[in-house]
Amino acid sequence: MESTLNPTQLHLLKMFSFAKDSKALAEIRTALMEIFAKRVEDDMDALWESGAWDNKKNEKVLKEHLRTPYKAK
Repeated sequence: MESTLNPTQLHLLKMFSFAKDSKALAEIRTALMEIFAKRVEDDMDALWESGAWDNKKNEKVLKEHLRTPYKAK
């Protein structure tokens, strides 16, 4: 099976070669989490502003039962 990395993955691999210790790894993880958290926040703001998301949908999701039911053996 052939695996091809996209340009973002290749760039990150090159950057990771400079992370020589656990502190550098922690800093990279934190930076990436902040970037993606900001993206999610911006997307949610856009949904609220467009009216595609509201408090009613929030409440529905909060009350939704997402656990997989266990089957008796």
